[in-house]
Amino acid sequence: MTPVDTLFVIVATALVLLMTPALALFYGGLVRAKSILNTMMMSLVAAGLVGLVWATLGYSLAFAPGGEFVGGLGHTLLGGVDLVPRTGKTIPHLLFFAYQGTFAIITAALISGAIVERMRFPAYLAFLATWSLVVYAPVAHWAWGGGWMERLGILDFAGGTVVHITAGTAAWVAATMVGPRHDHGRQAYLPHNVPMMLTGAALLWFGWIGFNGGSALAVNGTAVQATVNTILAPIAAVVTWIALEFRRLGRATAVGAGTAIVVGLVGITPACGFVSPLGALAIGALTAIPCQLVIHWRARTALDDSLDVVGAHGTGGIVGALLTGVFTSTAWGGPAGLLEGAMRPLLLQTLGIAATVAWTAVATWAILLVVRALTPLRIDPRDEAAGIDVHQHGEEGYSDGEGAILVLEPLTARRRA
Repeated sequence: MTPVDTLFVIVATALVLLMTPALALFYGGLVRAKSILNTMMMSLVAAGLVGLVWATLGYSLAFAPGGEFVGGLGHTLLGGVDLVPRTGKTIPHLLFFAYQGTFAIITAALISGAIVERMRFPAYLAFLATWSLVVYAPVAHWAWGGGWMERLGILDFAGGTVVHITAGTAAWVAATMVGPRHDHGRQAYLPHNVPMMLTGAALLWFGWIGFNGGSALAVNGTAVQATVNTILAPIAAVVTWIALEFRRLGRATAVGAGTAIVVGLVGITPACGFVSPLGALAIGALTAIPCQLVIHWRARTALDDSLDVVGAHGTGGIVGALLTGVFTSTAWGGPAGLLEGAMRPLLLQTLGIAATVAWTAVATWAILLVVRALTPLRIDPRDEAAGIDVHQHGEEGYSDGEGAILVLEPLTARRRA
């Protein structure tokens, strides 16, 4: 065990954990005021529920020795997870488990952006726990736990495929199966607090340093490279996004700038340890273009992906994974990519994307079918119109206190009786 590496990964773990409340702020600012608590709870509850599932079984399925497609049961209930470093690592096994757990948490939380304002909270909890076991853990094993992707040399330094493609694909399926909000297509959904959304975006950028830089799992040049690339790609994405908005709208928007930060971060995630700083700038700029196009296209369709998880994370993850095969460089820790005359990495990246999308889509659909058979997926349209916060949680995000009295009166009456 190397003390400096251990301290570095402890800090990185804290930074990635911060991304979950940061996501709650980002998503919370984008929804209507009557839905802010439910939206933020959908992110925050992942820290508890997915964290518990990860500790009991998920980590084992992802990282215990097993087959090509899923890990074994050797680390169930944290069996064998102690202070001794894993083979080839310089940090305690227990810390590696915790660091990877923060990835599982934020991935599941990302999906909520596609189904906010109308999915019943109990159904969401059942989906979240099952999805993290059936989808996330196996894909993490494929890419990082000794599975078939890792064996073939498919590149995913910090989660472009494992995190963002799975979350984006699941978001598409979930939004389709849950259905659109009752007033979708008839009413504009305006963010109720853009400064909150921008604060969330800034904190996500800060936490992403641990997400990408920490994935080196050691204090070395790769950590520096990944960190710098994580700073550069969103810079290029924001400039590109704003330029496109000026061309299309004649003005730049704050929501667009916040979205561009996330898009740039998503795009560089699979590549950050394999490409040069100039490659990171190119990936950030190039990822912004299709993501903005998909987001504008989605707004004209019947798909109610409420907070554009498909456009930002799904599309950004796919584009970033493909561009990894283009810009990966032997001089920067990766294999030779397309720009160095090698076609194989791009073909492998395409295979990894296709397999991840297919498995995630089918498994997510099956999980939601089972959940729907056990309990309704969405609330009544009348309750949705009144506000999901009051219906599902008995609380309001912004209140003069009268709402609290209405919630407490029945309890007081029961006590008096």
